[in-house]
Amino acid sequence: MRLGTRRSALALAQAELVAAMLGDVEIVPLATGGDAGAGPDDKSRWVDGLERALLAGEIDLAVHSAKDLPIDLAPGLELLGAPARAGAEDVLCGTGALAELPAGARVGTSSLRRIAQLRSARPDLEVAPVRGNVDTRLAKLEAGEADAIILAMAGLKRLGLQVVGTPIDPIEQPPAPGQGALAIQVRAEDAQAPWLAALIHRPSLIAVAAERGALAALEGSCKTAIGAHAQLQGESLKLIVEALTPDGRQRFRREGEADVGGDRGEAAARALGVQLGEAVRDEGGAALEL
Repeated sequence: MRLGTRRSALALAQAELVAAMLGDVEIVPLATGGDAGAGPDDKSRWVDGLERALLAGEIDLAVHSAKDLPIDLAPGLELLGAPARAGAEDVLCGTGALAELPAGARVGTSSLRRIAQLRSARPDLEVAPVRGNVDTRLAKLEAGEADAIILAMAGLKRLGLQVVGTPIDPIEQPPAPGQGALAIQVRAEDAQAPWLAALIHRPSLIAVAAERGALAALEGSCKTAIGAHAQLQGESLKLIVEALTPDGRQRFRREGEADVGGDRGEAAARALGVQLGEAVRDEGGAALEL
């Protein structure tokens, strides 16, 4: 089988994890609009090249970072697998806890969600725009372009990087929907392929379904500051959904719980996400738009 992936170091590391689960797999690195510098407000830029290759039969499956996936996928393709999540939280790299940063410290990130959460928690801090892959961002931290930067813990773990930093509580500041999880995309006709079973970690699948349900209800994109964090305890799913105004001054938050046991667990999880997302959307309204 041919496994499609983006070309970044993190994407290739994630593809290696998936390949190890499947056995005899050829990893096929492909370019996407995101690699070519396409518009930063369009999530589809991270998946377009992989989706085209799937539809053309050039690859048999694609691995994505779940947080980068738009809600609407190309017709004829489905998301079916979700390997075990590597942790959802953000980490503040280069320093101790957020509360310990001095007033006026520069924190590097270009994520609207992270910026809004920073401004909400510490309006006295300065946001320093930092883009690029993980190594590029860490190099900018080392060069003094920021006093600290925010990265996803999962990415650091998958790259095997030991970085000084402090995890950010995912309940206090929910991460991006799907953060830390991988998503496997295949053609619809391969939906029942037996090899997919090796790529499904049910707790991760349930959690991502809930968080993406909230994202769908909020019509989330890179222009919307949305966080979601799902926790599965037995057959009970707890979900937190929040959205913030871009300046961080207004924060709209909902929490809920659902029974996700049985064959309808994924559907129940998504329904909970949609319910909470709609409640946040209805309260926040136009204030949430950039």
